[in-house]
Amino acid sequence: MAQATYPAIVIQEYGGPEVLQIANVAASPLLAGQVRVQHSRIGVNFHDIYVRSGLYKTLALPGTPGIEAVGVVTELGEGVTRFRPGNRVCYISSAYAVYAAERVIAADELIAVPDDLSDALVASSLLRGLTADVLLHRVARVGQGSHILVQAAGGGMGQILCQWARQLGATVIGTAGSDATARKAEQAGCAQLIRYRGPGAQDVAARVMELTQGEGVDVAYDGVGRDSFDGSLASLGWGGQLVMYGQASGPVAPLEITRLAARSSSVSRPMVFHFVKQAEQRDAMAERVFEALRRKHFRMGEPLEFTLADAAGAHRQLEAQGALQPILLVP
Repeated sequence: MAQATYPAIVIQEYGGPEVLQIANVAASPLLAGQVRVQHSRIGVNFHDIYVRSGLYKTLALPGTPGIEAVGVVTELGEGVTRFRPGNRVCYISSAYAVYAAERVIAADELIAVPDDLSDALVASSLLRGLTADVLLHRVARVGQGSHILVQAAGGGMGQILCQWARQLGATVIGTAGSDATARKAEQAGCAQLIRYRGPGAQDVAARVMELTQGEGVDVAYDGVGRDSFDGSLASLGWGGQLVMYGQASGPVAPLEITRLAARSSSVSRPMVFHFVKQAEQRDAMAERVFEALRRKHFRMGEPLEFTLADAAGAHRQLEAQGALQPILLVP
């Protein structure tokens, strides 16, 4: 009897989008506590690009990238009682292997998908929504009266942070580098917008201090990295916190800790995967994200969908246009 297989993207070597090749791989047997999930939508993120290119050498080659998906449980391993075949589920995983038609995964890592939310919406928002929950509620606590800076406010994460923070009662100053991202940032509710490149570009920290009458912001959220770090740090108020959650422009140079003494500042570099290890905590985070989606505390744009076999096209789109709207793979 022939062994069952399923289609998956397999990277043999680091490189451009062309290394994302479709292949048939052998289906894994179920172990105790595991389930088999048939994917319906797979999220595409900048993290996937960094893995594919080799900037992040965290995927053993040959290997299958991807860190978030939505699907349906099709088979249960011994001892699984929380789910049944046909249940809709979602997950994020630092173990990759998501760009595939199916996945064998521990049942304890799965989140139940509410009936009132579509697969496309959940796949478009899960990783970013959980990350925003960590950034706004755990790493820093943003609420009524908070003043925050969001670098690259028109990007995928930036838009969610701006919208959700505004719902929490914060005043949001955003930055943008193009007309397209500036429009997205304005739509996301930035009270003030700073253009950091192109015609009319401004010094971010100087403008922040002008807008806050020299007080600075309580929290600066920065997923850009090297190009924006100094400006974010200089924008902080007394006891302010710089939260680095990405490095789209490259890694930040080593920091001299004495620089933080100027305003008793602090810097953190959270990873969402560290906050979802425990099922109870992860489910509570997911419920906050789902409720925020229901209440329109943040909105996701209409996703662009690519077939799994055209993962290369999805990466080219993300690299060319940025995360202005969600990009999904459909197996």
